[in-house]
Amino acid sequence: MTSLVTVEDLRVSFGGAEVVGGISLSVAPGECVAIVGESGSGKSVTARTLLGLAGPGSEVRAGAFRVSGGDALAFTPADWRRLRGGFAGLVLQDALVSLDPLRTVGAEIAEVLAVHDVVPRARRADRVLELLDAVGVPEPATRAGQYPHQLSGGLRQRALIASAIAADPPLIIADEPTTALDVTVQAQILRLLAERRAAGTALLLISHDLAVVASIADRILVMKDGRIVEEGPASDVLSAPAHDYTRALLAAVPSAASRGTRLTTGAPRARATPDLSARVLAGTGLARSYGSRRVVHDVFFTLHAGETLGVVGESGSGKTTLARLVLGLLEPGAGQVTLHGQPWSRRPERARRPLRPRIQLVSQNPLDSFDPRHTVGRLIAEPLRLPRAGRRERVLDLLARVGLPPGTAARHPRELSGGQRQRVAIARALGPRPDVLVCDEPVSALDVSIQAQVLDLLADIQDEYGTAMVFISHDLGVVHHVADRVLVMKDGRVVEEGDVTEVFARPRDPYTRALVASVPRPARADAAWIKPGAGR
Repeated sequence: MTSLVTVEDLRVSFGGAEVVGGISLSVAPGECVAIVGESGSGKSVTARTLLGLAGPGSEVRAGAFRVSGGDALAFTPADWRRLRGGFAGLVLQDALVSLDPLRTVGAEIAEVLAVHDVVPRARRADRVLELLDAVGVPEPATRAGQYPHQLSGGLRQRALIASAIAADPPLIIADEPTTALDVTVQAQILRLLAERRAAGTALLLISHDLAVVASIADRILVMKDGRIVEEGPASDVLSAPAHDYTRALLAAVPSAASRGTRLTTGAPRARATPDLSARVLAGTGLARSYGSRRVVHDVFFTLHAGETLGVVGESGSGKTTLARLVLGLLEPGAGQVTLHGQPWSRRPERARRPLRPRIQLVSQNPLDSFDPRHTVGRLIAEPLRLPRAGRRERVLDLLARVGLPPGTAARHPRELSGGQRQRVAIARALGPRPDVLVCDEPVSALDVSIQAQVLDLLADIQDEYGTAMVFISHDLGVVHHVADRVLVMKDGRVVEEGDVTEVFARPRDPYTRALVASVPRPARADAAWIKPGAGR
């Protein structure tokens, strides 16, 4: 079968520094080829180069580079423009950034139809609605008239896919298309991409999520430092990886099987048993509304010293609102939160402020919560109640505690990687020596190996200090790995709770069963996540 894209010995450099070093790949009609690896491995640069989007200052060389039957090394800018959208559609990770904020979703899709002259002008509006309906967007006539910020993450991603397939391209390049999406929305997006593949569309999937890759890919290429270190059929690579790096990636995936072990090494975790006689935090009958919409309704929970309480559910289920109630950033409309048996809700902020060091937040995106003008050292020092002379020593100690070098204190957050920023967020949260950490999607956008490091770090902190954690996540594998007990939320209510293994293994509520069923799984049972050191 003739390949739609073929590259041999592809090399991409910026300023003389080679970031993609001699890779070869091909994608045939109806085939899904996945490229996996960590940030900085060269995955996205490779994908963008296949569309002539390597970027300003790039130098592209190859032994062979054929796209849609032509020599891509000889393409003009006009040639590339004709190919984009018509020959290949691009689906990026963050639809909110990819879609034009000043245009409606319908106008975005209609532009593709116009540029590639897909249908007559009189048919474009109808075709837009057909495309939105085809990707599972409800009420397409209403959604077509809305702007990206008015849609949920899942609907935005579907609209972006509708735009990518508007000209019916034979190839779709999807770069992290499901990162940070709820498990059920992720399943819907993967099902949509699988349907396109079944219809003959080729799919090049870029992802750090090995569970996603396992559920859809025919072949896998593993990239590290700009080079392919392993490739082959998906079942072979996942069940019997040959390269140490591939084995490390697979071993770092959190799941039920990884409970009680360190993800970075596979060694057993010597964890102290939570003190169930010491209740640190509790919520009683919590409710919260925005106008006439009830977003949290009659929620009860308890959290003990050294215990981790997982909270799972889709976007809009009330998870983050519950976190804000726990942190005292919102007041409940009904019920109350207690900290060490004392009222935490419904107190004047001046009375709550002295107690705030005892409960700290680790958020999903630290860059949004950090003051970009401040150095890392100042950010970590800010919540410390220490004399000036003692602050620097404490900051350096905290940086060391989270595995960052002393020089990090003088840097700004924008100069750090995602994993480094998350470590800074944890160091800042640890500074006041809190009794409770509220972790709201703390690893959802991190590579699997960086995620493993952060989860191991949180486990170390909990073991050393006996810190209690509320851990909010859409990733059931992560929650199964870290949590003792779990709350399952839907439409603001807790529909199921209990021991995390019991709830996920034998879910009673239909919604919990649907969540568990939506978790991506390898096509072969023996391609499940392997133990460190396993392989050929």
